[in-house]
Amino acid sequence: MKRFLMFFWICTLLALNACGYDGFAGKYWDGNYEDESAIIVDNEEDAEVEPNRFVNVLASPLSTFGADVDTASYSIFRRAVTEARNNFGPLRTEEMLNYFRYDYPQPEEGAPFSVSAEMTPCPWNAQTKLLRIGLATRRIPAEERPASNLVFLVDVSGSMSGHDRLDLLKQGMLLLVDQMRPVDRISIVTYASSQKLILDGGTYDDRESIRRAINSLNAGGSTNGGSGIIMAYNVAQKHFVEGGNNRIILGTDGDLNVGITSPAELKKLVEQKRDAGIFLSVLGFGVGNLKDRNMTALAKNGNGNYSYIDTITEAQKVLVNEISETLFVAAKDVKFQIEFNPASVKGYRLIGYELRKLNDRDFNDDRKDSGDIGAGHQVTVLYEIVDIHSAYPIPDANIKNPKPSTVPGDAWFSLSIRYKSPESSISQLLTYPMDLTIWRDALSSDMIFASAIAQVAMILSKSEFVGSATLSSVLAQLQSVPDFTQDIYKNEFIQLVKKLPNLTGK
Repeated sequence: MKRFLMFFWICTLLALNACGYDGFAGKYWDGNYEDESAIIVDNEEDAEVEPNRFVNVLASPLSTFGADVDTASYSIFRRAVTEARNNFGPLRTEEMLNYFRYDYPQPEEGAPFSVSAEMTPCPWNAQTKLLRIGLATRRIPAEERPASNLVFLVDVSGSMSGHDRLDLLKQGMLLLVDQMRPVDRISIVTYASSQKLILDGGTYDDRESIRRAINSLNAGGSTNGGSGIIMAYNVAQKHFVEGGNNRIILGTDGDLNVGITSPAELKKLVEQKRDAGIFLSVLGFGVGNLKDRNMTALAKNGNGNYSYIDTITEAQKVLVNEISETLFVAAKDVKFQIEFNPASVKGYRLIGYELRKLNDRDFNDDRKDSGDIGAGHQVTVLYEIVDIHSAYPIPDANIKNPKPSTVPGDAWFSLSIRYKSPESSISQLLTYPMDLTIWRDALSSDMIFASAIAQVAMILSKSEFVGSATLSSVLAQLQSVPDFTQDIYKNEFIQLVKKLPNLTGK
């Protein structure tokens, strides 16, 4: 009897493995793990990076990085707090900052975007100052938006089963169908054990057929991928719209075996198609299997956005309320370069944007890819600044003959922005000297909110730069501005901060 049971058990495991199921990991397995020791029950991966540190201006007067308008980190954080999990995911400060709207002006006529700056006392460090830079692009009315050629590449493997995964993605896709115009097309490609073309270039007049195709999607099977991403790009090319929005939207819980197993080959393909005018955005779903690192990289290389969808409200926000920001490019390859004036600033620390840092020489290199900004998008940047009168310690410069500064004598810094128009491969340069007029003795409501986000990220990540910040002090700052409760998203953040002490013990 024992021999029979052992034989039965071995046969069962072999059969499951042949179907792509790894019983030890509790998930479908594609057989392509480079390190099998990584097969664990919770296979979620966070894109952890070393946080930025203070830099001596004499050693490095330039701070260079690419724009980032992803928001996934905040949604992952929100889900963790809502579900009372003491694992908050990747706390990328820039994605948490850029989730929210701030009171930035619309661009002047003919300008690609507006730029504003504010410097105030730092709420968590009496020896430093806090700098906020805000950029906003113009919103595009629905009637002025270019035609869209969208291809949904949908993960329908077994791990996508559930109300918070494929069911939620289907609801979001149906919301997007309701926003279709006569000039738009939608296609659907699925991947699991093989790829399949579910819908080929559905038009406005085909909306009922599109809805039926979406509702027919079901999860099941392994994630062997086939050539799903190749098929998706072929379909996008077939319906390519000159001057339009040609984009693949990948929806997955993290099983990114879309037909190309080599990360280098996948990156090369996505970059080639990006340069040919077909962009890639990523929608993440679920917990426990999320490949955050890979999804972040895919969206970055594809000049797209990475959003995490945890509720139907978030699907509505990403695919309906902010449709022009998510899908329509206003400026390509946007790069920031700040030159700090050593006559005014001794040191600085960029808060966030670790994954978007560039070499200083990359700023003027139009071959170097960077982040795109959609129509109506906002970008918020925070720096912690050590002025020349502060006693706060910063690293020694060890430079005997520093280069002369090009910043005007009365300016804190000079902000330069390079960008390409959507149809161009040649960048344009804008420069903004920032003088003493940006100083504010008291924090504006926007600065209070942005600084609260930065403090929460520092507290939860146990940053060495957290200073005097505590969850109690952050909550007090947020509650000092009654208007925050009138914004449903900012009010939601306040409620999340209230829950954090029970999860962290702080």
